[in-house]
Amino acid sequence: MMYDQTRARQSAGQTPDPAGRRSPSPEQLLPTDERDKVLQRLRHALNTFADTPREALEEAESAYDEVSAQLVNALAERRRVLRAGWQGQDAQPDELRLALRQYREITQRLLNI
Repeated sequence: MMYDQTRARQSAGQTPDPAGRRSPSPEQLLPTDERDKVLQRLRHALNTFADTPREALEEAESAYDEVSAQLVNALAERRRVLRAGWQGQDAQPDELRLALRQYREITQRLLNI
């Protein structure tokens, strides 16, 4: 199989699946309910800042720490799953290509944070 330079230059969201359609948007790293809880805490911190600025900042910092830890755990799990899919000697080229695409996608998302 030849190296496709056009495809390699496309961003992760532009890479078509085998049927020529766009691939679905990437999975969220954190579950929606967890994201909502943290966003609610941040809103609470913003709304209480005028009355209790130090406590509001502590709450915002705590939300930041929680999200950071959750992201580290989610990324480690994603890496574990990806690695398990390609590390065996019987992995087919299509499986390796998919893993490479997923590594590229998650890395690009991290660089855009």
